Amino acid sequence: MQELIETFEEMLSPIDSKVDVDFAISLVKSMLEKERETICNAFSDARHGAVESRWTAEEYFEEIFKTK
Repeated sequence: MQELIETFEEMLSPIDSKVDVDFAISLVKSMLEKERETICNAFSDARHGAVESRWTAEEYFEEIFKTK
């Protein structure tokens, strides 16, 4: 989300500060996969050396974030 905020801040212009809503939505959607990968990687990293988990990283993401 921080990356998205920075992107929008860079897009602001003193002349025209309006951001096209359709573009904003498409940008947010394009970042969802990156967010998913980051969360799954964090889950996998946390599992190393830990007790066996009942979920894989993908199952964890789907269960916790209910994206289906």
